Amino acid sequence: MLTPIEIEKLSNEFETKTPQEIIAWAIDTFWPQVAMSSSFQTQSVPLLHMASQINRNLLIYFIDTGYHFWETAIFREQLASEWHLNVLDLYRNSRWDEFARNNIRKLPLEDPNLCCFIHKVQPMQTAMKDLLAWISGIRRDQTASRAHAKILELGEDGLLKINPLLNWTKADVKRYAEEHNLPSHPLLEKGYRSVGCAPCTVAIGLNEDDRAGRWQGHGKTECGLHTDMFKHKDFSKLKSDFHLDTSVMERRKVER
Repeated sequence: MLTPIEIEKLSNEFETKTPQEIIAWAIDTFWPQVAMSSSFQTQSVPLLHMASQINRNLLIYFIDTGYHFWETAIFREQLASEWHLNVLDLYRNSRWDEFARNNIRKLPLEDPNLCCFIHKVQPMQTAMKDLLAWISGIRRDQTASRAHAKILELGEDGLLKINPLLNWTKADVKRYAEEHNLPSHPLLEKGYRSVGCAPCTVAIGLNEDDRAGRWQGHGKTECGLHTDMFKHKDFSKLKSDFHLDTSVMERRKVER
């Protein structure tokens, strides 16, 4: 097991390594307790391609929120089939099913933080509980909160988050995609440069930030996977971030 000091040293050294070198190190060091996550949008494709070239057995998590565009689902199937990727779909905890069905429209439109916690954060927390390392595709140039991230980030629970593309730019992603003739998400040409769930994503103009079409009007730029929200395993501790009444879920927890 690596110490925090060793992780910090490696993280600094990895600033000059290629993403492929970092992915290979992660697999060699933590196999089989390592997995990658992907949203299967255009900017995700280079990392998926690298993984397919290094080790096709690497487990890749795709969070199926139930709110995805059909184009995303089709693109996910296309890449998984053509590149022989080892993709596993993640779903919300079944105890939220009734609540989610009763608030199917309200959740994404009125309380996106709660929606993301139920459909993205909790499923990923559960998937990661038995792993040692998580390979993520975030980059520093994407959002303000990601600008200060490190290539290696050790969580309080011992999970090591590995960000091979962290110091890449949008231009680097484009260049790699062109060099390897990689496919793009079907919605890219329609103005969706960042694609999330259908209710929370709109097409944007050429001069707008790539993530300007996500959660418009909510002052939200992250789903929670890459923020402090991911550290919280109990949704009741995040109640101040939510708007919908979740008391029924708390009562069920007490009754159990």
